Amino acid sequence: MSLQVITVPPTSGREPSGLVVTLHGWGANAQDLASVVPLLNLPDYQFMFPDAPFNHPHMFGGKMWYDLSSEKAEGLPESRKLLTDWLKSLDSTGVPLSRTILAGFSQGAAMTLDVGLGLPLAGLVALSGYLHPISELANNQPPPVLIVHGRQDSVVPLKAAWQARETLRALGVSVQYQEFDMEHEIRPEALPVIHNFILGVMSKASRSV
Repeated sequence: MSLQVITVPPTSGREPSGLVVTLHGWGANAQDLASVVPLLNLPDYQFMFPDAPFNHPHMFGGKMWYDLSSEKAEGLPESRKLLTDWLKSLDSTGVPLSRTILAGFSQGAAMTLDVGLGLPLAGLVALSGYLHPISELANNQPPPVLIVHGRQDSVVPLKAAWQARETLRALGVSVQYQEFDMEHEIRPEALPVIHNFILGVMSKASRSV
């Protein structure tokens, strides 16, 4: 298996000062989130949007990281390894993991936390997502996490965001948490929060080099 990826270079025309990798949700595809790039106002950053490796069983053109209708989350081990190996290979782009943000929406947010907590990334952004069962961290210095969730989310209940926040904090992860009056979506008012988080962790990453 391999990942098909949409790449959006910096609109500034300069070499990228950082990389933002964004994972789509269950039944969507890489195109689904690419339209958000101009709204984030990060002209010096390169964006990459990988398609999940598995075809969704009911959505034409839709992809999935694993089968949510399967009790065993069929496909999760394969997607986890594929995504981890691909992210590690991104050093070849000239942007190290220490200057890379991994973000995701819904199932993509769950994969972001699943894979990203074990890598030396600059930060993780979980939008309208949830946390897979976890009891310990493989990474002694996990990246900081931003969790954004809607109070009216009828797909992934708000309680899932609360549980993710408390579990991660108990494991020693730095978590920034923000709720909005929204459904299972990315509202315009959430974009400045994401923008500021990315610039904040990237600034910290620059100072630690």
